[in-house]
Amino acid sequence: MKKRMIFLGPPGSGKGTQASKVAESLEIPHIDTGSMLREEIAAGTEEGKIAEQYINQGQLAPAGLVIQIIKNRLSRPDTKNGFILDGFPRSLEQAKGLDEILKDIDEQIDYVFNIDLDERILIDRMAYRRSCKKCGHKYNMKFNPPENDNKCNICGSELVQRADDNEETATKRIQTYKKETEPLINYYTEKRLIINVDGDREIYDIFEEIMEYLETQAKI
Repeated sequence: MKKRMIFLGPPGSGKGTQASKVAESLEIPHIDTGSMLREEIAAGTEEGKIAEQYINQGQLAPAGLVIQIIKNRLSRPDTKNGFILDGFPRSLEQAKGLDEILKDIDEQIDYVFNIDLDERILIDRMAYRRSCKKCGHKYNMKFNPPENDNKCNICGSELVQRADDNEETATKRIQTYKKETEPLINYYTEKRLIINVDGDREIYDIFEEIMEYLETQAKI
């Protein structure tokens, strides 16, 4: 049984982590916008060349271009048993574009998992994030601090904070999400595809709930 999914959730909700874990478990591709654009650029496709021009100028790739790249990606053989879209669609415009893509290639979305989390927790997750400047291991100074003050548990190197990992930026990112992406929840609710998941739990507990839901649906 095919499992074609979208993972929604605000910045800091952990949707990318869950999408990756579920995709690995089901052996289907985890398609996130960033890596997809990088693949197109590396492959030297026409779409990749155009996308590279925008990215090199610090701009977002146009919606129409992203939709075409998504269509190319979903047409590959490795999606025959399903796929997970992460980071796309981000707006109603993109969702409707995705509907057209799926219609053209005779596919459909089966499930839309919405990782839901309180705004205050989201802000704390982003504002307190730190990473090791040497090995890249990630920490949260509030929820998952290092054993030694500002030193990596793995290699002992100093932890650093990204310039955009602060409360002001985190708040703006969440506001942008609410304005542009939250309407998708209503859109997919009306299509009876939304599954709301409580994101304020351990990673494994969330993963287990998603997998249990998919296994239950497969038996119906």
